[in-house]
Amino acid sequence: MRLKHYLSCMLLLLVFAGVNAQEKKGELKAGDQSPVFKYTDINGKEVSLNDLKGKYVYIDVWATWCGPCKAELPHLKELEKKMHGKKIVFVSISCDKDKAAWEKMVKEKELGGVQLHNGGDQEFMKAYLITGIPRFILLDKKGKIVNAKMTRPSNPETEKTLNALKGI
Repeated sequence: MRLKHYLSCMLLLLVFAGVNAQEKKGELKAGDQSPVFKYTDINGKEVSLNDLKGKYVYIDVWATWCGPCKAELPHLKELEKKMHGKKIVFVSISCDKDKAAWEKMVKEKELGGVQLHNGGDQEFMKAYLITGIPRFILLDKKGKIVNAKMTRPSNPETEKTLNALKGI
């Protein structure tokens, strides 16, 4: 009876350890190659992550209907101005289902950087396990992850982190 109880406990531990390891395995972390994306920009041109190699990439995953996303926009614009001329590109990936609403906001708010619409493709978001927005991601010049859960533009640490990047 004791052996049966012991084996049951060990089996449970192995199952939980396996589930936890599988969850961790799916998480992207610093040093991992970023999943590639290819989305249409505000001018109808396809832009891929591969097109941006050679510069750091600060990605904002957002939507027009998201209050916290919209609250970050002035901070993002300010950060873009401060980092102008440096080896970094700001990419905003909209997950809006309503493409017209996205186009309208990008034009009316005169949003800078590379404005992309994911066209309903959720693969990039799934790869990063994004369950809430806004979500910010920082990639190095080779497309590797520096921080998969980067600080928001409104956080003063963001500018410090970007300025501290090697070769920025």
